[in-house]
Amino acid sequence: MSNNSNSSNGGIVFVGLLTIIFITLKLCEVINWSWWFVLSPIWVPIIIAIPIALALLAFNWYTYYY
Repeated sequence: MSNNSNSSNGGIVFVGLLTIIFITLKLCEVINWSWWFVLSPIWVPIIIAIPIALALLAFNWYTYYY
């Protein structure tokens, strides 16, 4: 068996790395951003995913009952 470690988690790694960079810059006082902006790489994808999930649920509900 081959141990292939190719995975599709590049987006998760990017978001985590960007968050760590922003937190480091904030704690080293290089940037003077609000913590909302510093932690935005974490919550922005969640805010984007929620309406998409709700739209998919509404579509599935509509196709099931009509």
